[in-house]
Amino acid sequence: MRRFIFRVLTERTLGIARLGVVGYEAALALQNALVNARIADQIGDTLLLLEHPHTFTLGRGADERFILPQRPPDVPIHRVSRGGQVTYHGPGQLVGYPILKLEGRDRDVGLYLRRLEEAIIRALDKFDIAATRREKLTGVWAGSRKIASIGVGIRRWVTYHGLALNVNCELDYFRAIVPCGIDGCEMTSIEALTGAKANISEVYAALEQSSRDVFGYNELKALDGAALWHLMDGAAHPLEPRSQ
Repeated sequence: MRRFIFRVLTERTLGIARLGVVGYEAALALQNALVNARIADQIGDTLLLLEHPHTFTLGRGADERFILPQRPPDVPIHRVSRGGQVTYHGPGQLVGYPILKLEGRDRDVGLYLRRLEEAIIRALDKFDIAATRREKLTGVWAGSRKIASIGVGIRRWVTYHGLALNVNCELDYFRAIVPCGIDGCEMTSIEALTGAKANISEVYAALEQSSRDVFGYNELKALDGAALWHLMDGAAHPLEPRSQ
């Protein structure tokens, strides 16, 4: 008697929220609210895409000596619960904060980091940039220069913090730090590599698609940012699709 094995495909949706420019502390508070909601299964997997005003951040074990004396005094510094050393955020840099519940075989921090790198690499390929990894280092490089940094946090196997991809940001701000604690590390951007004004909305779209493919989602759903911010009052608001 012949036995047939049917493979059941799980439908998985990744919610996408494009939030524009968001202050660092507000974005961190939003992430914490979303992590709590995702742990409680009040929301599904969500990817926040945004930009920050000029900001330096230190990972939980980062060395403050990597912030150099010439840093602009009006740029704030935040120490947060992500991994990694010091980095810069600012306008023209795409910041991605995935709020994902890692389950089963996906509960592997190294695998998660490699998938983030792969999503960035595939997105950059859309702009004819051949990006790569470096052995024993986290992030993405284009030739000898680094174009994207990664620093993550995980709470009860729900991810937060994430990635920063330089699109058309002011690279001079990186001269005020030792990026990611790597001596001699030079940063670059899509605009610097292509010589053309980069449209950050196009980069958002490329990263959304590559994240869907790399992390194995069937569908992307645009979310209403207002519903996201409602979660910060502690109520169990559902996240609604944004009208097109």
